[in-house]
Amino acid sequence: MTSKSQHKTFQLWIASCLAVLLSTTASPLLAEDWPRFRGPTGQGVSSESKLPTAWSSTENVAWKTTIPGEGWSSPIVWEDRVFVTTTTEDGTTCHVICVDRKSGVVLWDNEVFKQVTRPKRKDNSYATPTPVTDGERVFAVFGSGGIAALTVDGKLEWTNEEIKFFSKHGLGASPILHGDLLVMPFDGSSDGEDELVGFKKGWDGAILMALDKKSGEVRWRGKRGLSRLAHVTPMVLDSNETKQLVSAAGDVIQGHRIDDGQLIWTIQSQGEGVTPSIVKGKELVYTCSGFEKPTIRAVRLGGTGDVTETHIAWEQKEGVPSIASLLYVDPYVYSVTDGGVLSCFEATSGAEVWKTRVQGKHTSSPVYADGKIYLLSELDGESTLIEPGPEYKEITRNRLDEVCKATMAVSRGNLFIRTAQHLYCIGPKPSE
Repeated sequence: MTSKSQHKTFQLWIASCLAVLLSTTASPLLAEDWPRFRGPTGQGVSSESKLPTAWSSTENVAWKTTIPGEGWSSPIVWEDRVFVTTTTEDGTTCHVICVDRKSGVVLWDNEVFKQVTRPKRKDNSYATPTPVTDGERVFAVFGSGGIAALTVDGKLEWTNEEIKFFSKHGLGASPILHGDLLVMPFDGSSDGEDELVGFKKGWDGAILMALDKKSGEVRWRGKRGLSRLAHVTPMVLDSNETKQLVSAAGDVIQGHRIDDGQLIWTIQSQGEGVTPSIVKGKELVYTCSGFEKPTIRAVRLGGTGDVTETHIAWEQKEGVPSIASLLYVDPYVYSVTDGGVLSCFEATSGAEVWKTRVQGKHTSSPVYADGKIYLLSELDGESTLIEPGPEYKEITRNRLDEVCKATMAVSRGNLFIRTAQHLYCIGPKPSE
């Protein structure tokens, strides 16, 4: 054999080895966890591909597991574990549940503490905050304000029940992780003689709290000034090379320093009961105000003090969701109202591109994955899949015929949907 032919043979051998290597590693490299409310970035966006587009309660279901008790926390996924929270005994007993991602078998179901239940809206639960994980621990918050940290194997590491939370609505925001901090907003109202304080009247009782994720000790408590009750999951964003905790509550949109919780800037945004989480675009942050003057607002980061007059980029009073979070898919922002009105807006200007009614009541937040937007209605668990773009293009619809309030999770080729009684894994049998 000549040296030339030997060289060609060697090249073919290398190419063959690379092909085998790529085929065996492509799936793990592309696999993505869903560690918190609205996924890895908190935006409701997944990089997964080849996701299921057709299913029912009996078709294209990898597994279906009964979840006891009541809770509207959304599922989160880390590697081979799926976590949800729930309460039993009329909301008093708080549980964290771990389900095997591949089989749907409950690996552990651990009680973390008992809580004193307080008033809430009928459509809320005492286990609404979605847990968050860093792959070593899972952190869960319940309606009383109690927080628990467990290892992913179910060992209870610590609890913190310093906050005795009260809100006429109950608790709806979810915790987030940043470095060694666990951050949770407690935007409640007063349980004193005047029940309108913090609800219909502004007060200074709201707290943003950061705990050491390893010990559960309080690292800082941030204050808002005057605000009202809300259920907004915050987000940590960069602004002028400074990381800020960007959050919203009744009447305000704000930025706090993530290292000590000090208030940096605030924008007036009238309305109580705010629920949609913070969403970030290329240069703007998208928020919603609550009842009274519902408005979608796009704001610029930066500045100090009250920046209401200078940092609002645009406002839109049509198609404002009161529960479901907004979805940013460049160059548009999408919203779905409780009544099922789906709107598409230009992200830079707020101009309405199109609007349609997709039917149903919508409390779960939309998800973007595999080039599609997934919407999930509450009463019958109907998912509407659409193509993002300047025109409404519906792809298909699928029904589970169960009540769905939680937001779906997307991970490792499957959709994970929590209903009133079950946790579904939609799509093919999960791989390693």
